[in-house]
Amino acid sequence: MELEAVFSSKPRMKILKLIARLGALNISDIARRINLNYTTTNQHLKLLEAEGILQQRTYGRIRMYKFSETSPKAKAVQNLIETWEQVNNK
Repeated sequence: MELEAVFSSKPRMKILKLIARLGALNISDIARRINLNYTTTNQHLKLLEAEGILQQRTYGRIRMYKFSETSPKAKAVQNLIETWEQVNNK
């Protein structure tokens, strides 16, 4: 997937910013915090996971998502969000 496709979605950017700020979260919590339904949130999370930006960990029936620890894409996205937030908070 092209970079533009990943970043062109406002809900995906909200998900990435939320996980950057709070760490690992489950789908229901993400959906509630960004005001999307479960199915749509799940689709965005699956795409971000397929791109290697997020990784999923399952605890029983609960799926937790966080930035992938081994992906250069994930590190780049985290750095971009952190830098952007720092500049905007000055």
